[in-house]
Amino acid sequence: MTLSEHIIDVTEATFESDVLLSSHDVPVVADFWATWCGPCLVLGPILERLAIEAGGAFRLAKVNVDENPNLAIRYGVQGIPAVKAFKNGKVEAEFVGAQPEPVLRRFVQRLVPTESEQAVEKAQSLLATRHWKEAEQAFRDVLDENDTNSIAALGLMKSLLMQGQGEEPRKIIENFPPGTEWAEAERLRPLAEILAEVEEDGPYPSDDPLAARFYQAARLISRNNFPAAMDGLLDILREDKEYRGGLPKQILLALFALLGDGDPLTRQYRDELASILF
Repeated sequence: MTLSEHIIDVTEATFESDVLLSSHDVPVVADFWATWCGPCLVLGPILERLAIEAGGAFRLAKVNVDENPNLAIRYGVQGIPAVKAFKNGKVEAEFVGAQPEPVLRRFVQRLVPTESEQAVEKAQSLLATRHWKEAEQAFRDVLDENDTNSIAALGLMKSLLMQGQGEEPRKIIENFPPGTEWAEAERLRPLAEILAEVEEDGPYPSDDPLAARFYQAARLISRNNFPAAMDGLLDILREDKEYRGGLPKQILLALFALLGDGDPLTRQYRDELASILF
């Protein structure tokens, strides 16, 4: 019987599910120990107390190396106690030997997401499940607390674009906070700009034979009718690959970035785009 539901004994048979798979949901700290190891008996209770205090922010997995030698070999354990923290199925951080409690607290704190990080993760989950309006509000809440959060800025852009809005995403790009997400935001710029034009509702050029089809494709995007919009953009490229400086291609690439590489539409229309361009 363990001290808490957040402290478990794991074996070679349960390590995959209790540590590797579980670490995709919550960080798992694996404590490799043995009953004859004095430093292990000092370290173990401190880790257990921290796990209880954390209340589920991380899980402590106890691995007896005498009973599970293959796990010790698999993870290169040469001295104990050995502590390895797993996130998303991989070792995120580790140390060997008994450590004082302040060091252990810092070790755990680096693994456990802050309230802001948890809020961003929740918003990203809403985005991934295509709850656009809920994701929009969740990202806004994060940015209300910290307007320099580039992950939230990009997420807000995506949730707005998926609702057919362009003007606000365009403004976000112009004032995008520092961060590696800026490059992806820039890839979405052509889509934001054309949707902003649709929001402004013209006037559209009357002397351009492709203009009506181009703006019809843009209106279809604003209504989330992506297949019809992509078909229209591809038809324009078949007639003129350099129409408006190649803007149809840029919009298609932005849509691929918005939908993600795994989306069936991305895979299908990326191949069709390549066949036209090359």
